Amino acid sequence: MLKFVSNRGGGKPVDFETAILDGFAADGGLYVPEELPNISKEQLEAWKHLTYQDLAFEILSLFIDRSIITADELKSIITKSYNSFEKEEIIPLHRLKSRKETYIMELFYGPTISFKDIGLAFLVNLFDFFLQRKKEFLSVIVATTGDTGPATAHFIAGKTTLDAWVLYPKGLITEEQERQMTTLPHSNIHSVGVSNCPEGGDDLDFVIAKLYADKNFKEKVKLSSVNSINWGRVMMQTVHYFYGYFQVVDEIGEAINMAVPSGGFGNLCAGGLAKKMGLPVKNLIIANNKNACLHRIFSQGIFSKEPIHETVSSAIDILTPFNFWRYLYFCVDKDSSKIKRWVEKFEETGSVQFDKSSFEEYKKGFLSQSISDIETISIIKEIYESENYLLDPHGAVALTVADDLRNELGEEKLICFATAHPAKFPETIKNALGVNELPESAKHHSIEKAKKQCQRGYSCEQSYLKEALMDAMNNNWELNHSTEINN
Repeated sequence: MLKFVSNRGGGKPVDFETAILDGFAADGGLYVPEELPNISKEQLEAWKHLTYQDLAFEILSLFIDRSIITADELKSIITKSYNSFEKEEIIPLHRLKSRKETYIMELFYGPTISFKDIGLAFLVNLFDFFLQRKKEFLSVIVATTGDTGPATAHFIAGKTTLDAWVLYPKGLITEEQERQMTTLPHSNIHSVGVSNCPEGGDDLDFVIAKLYADKNFKEKVKLSSVNSINWGRVMMQTVHYFYGYFQVVDEIGEAINMAVPSGGFGNLCAGGLAKKMGLPVKNLIIANNKNACLHRIFSQGIFSKEPIHETVSSAIDILTPFNFWRYLYFCVDKDSSKIKRWVEKFEETGSVQFDKSSFEEYKKGFLSQSISDIETISIIKEIYESENYLLDPHGAVALTVADDLRNELGEEKLICFATAHPAKFPETIKNALGVNELPESAKHHSIEKAKKQCQRGYSCEQSYLKEALMDAMNNNWELNHSTEINN
């Protein structure tokens, strides 16, 4: 049976179910599989024409032992997870006219119109499956810089096995994103707007880490997370790399490039692992905005925390890309002592300079660049006016960085990831297009509906967040979950 271990080396190996429900490993590290599967060209050939759901079944089966979830159970969870998506193909690709062999992967046809739906639809239903079977209950806590929160809230809403505590930095996400959380009427959804977050979502992650470290509290309220620290998110996100590849290549083995807007390295961690598993990707392009946390790592070998910049691509306004530690583990021969030492140094000093051999190893197959808001807005306008196609600010970052790196990429086909629907960013779209009224392609029925609904939720000042959260979560637990859940 495939086991999962902490990338920091602490604790014992655990099975898939434990890794998923725990979120963080016991030593505070991130769960990783003991071994990554090697996918042959013959397997890729056999998968080329599969639907997204069938492809997901094949890839996930590489990580999930049949004694944990049977084939029929896994197929049922996958079907349930994606039956509410707007497009039958789940993830369509749009070919640009203005650039040679360039495709936009539209990852925003789930219920909350962002790519976070793809991982969270499956992960939340996986949680629910395990908890129903065990007749148990969990409190899930996540921090969001715009899209994780709405997706988490949507998929947990109404579940009898889960409570969701969704933290967001007040004023640093759009009103549209906020309303996707605060207009849900379900009693098991608790949105928390946090004011005065000088480091944005990182301030919230810091508090969540403290709550996890309080073992008595964690055990009392049955704390877990579906943030991208959870292996289930990264595992599920490997699927769309394979799926996108199959949609554009003429023959298996053909190398392509993929450009991904990123801040926390969760999506790109999945891409890096897919590449290590055998997906023929020439370059994974790390598209950073002005915050450039990943560009520093991949161009200078420095993992450092700098002051945050608020940008129009707010979902990637992230300072600390935690999932890089997960990917790095597989680049240093799974030497958990190195990961532990580097993490501890970063936590103590706020900066790590990697040794030359480690730097050279982890940057293989990656290119990176950071761009300004002016460049982001400019390409939204260019593509809309030339092709009548509307990019969101994050897809715009991906395409701009790919354009900047064209000379290094070569002639291979290129997929740029568009990770959210433009309707989530109306002011940026108006600014980019120079209009007062949004075009229809910048609207979505779910966003329009949320504008007309009442909002509910908590608000808190960041400096009091830990104590305030513990009090609110304790009160909620005692009020609603002090006895065994009744299924």
